[in-house]
Amino acid sequence: MSDPILSHPLRIATLAARKPTRFDLAPDAATRAALAEDLGLTALHSLRFKGELRPMGRRDWELLADLQAEVEQPCTVTLAPVRSPIRETVRRQYLAEMPEPEGDEVEIPEDDTAESLPEIVDPGQVATEALMLALPLYPRAEGASLGEAVFAAPGVAPMRDEDLRPFSALATLAEQLGKGQKGDG
Repeated sequence: MSDPILSHPLRIATLAARKPTRFDLAPDAATRAALAEDLGLTALHSLRFKGELRPMGRRDWELLADLQAEVEQPCTVTLAPVRSPIRETVRRQYLAEMPEPEGDEVEIPEDDTAESLPEIVDPGQVATEALMLALPLYPRAEGASLGEAVFAAPGVAPMRDEDLRPFSALATLAEQLGKGQKGDG
């Protein structure tokens, strides 16, 4: 596995066991550009990950931080650049004794912030993962819309979005009945 682009490793064994260890990551332009390329972004204009790693009980730890970023991605419709602000609170729990799932079928726990306690916690990697999860899936430029795509074989009337609405058939029938009554009079 390659080295992480944004890294700030904290060895758990060397941290104070009674007080939090604070961090404030604000990578420089070159690191943001490399991270943007790695994440498939047009640009990463700003990134800050500020928080603390604090003890929880005797052997467990909790990372709590604020992620702030401004990303630029291509619009999914027009490919125009779209800037999106990202503001997230990130929480991870590192448990010395992670409960082991039992049985063949395992449900995903409600609390997805807990994981096994590693020797080293890297807030830089947590920031990268949190940023990746917070990215807009389908960024769209202002005013961009997909419109309506209509496809059909030659000689076949194309089906439109309007035809798929539940009452469109009734509207068509009512329209046809209305025309029939006008022609009879």
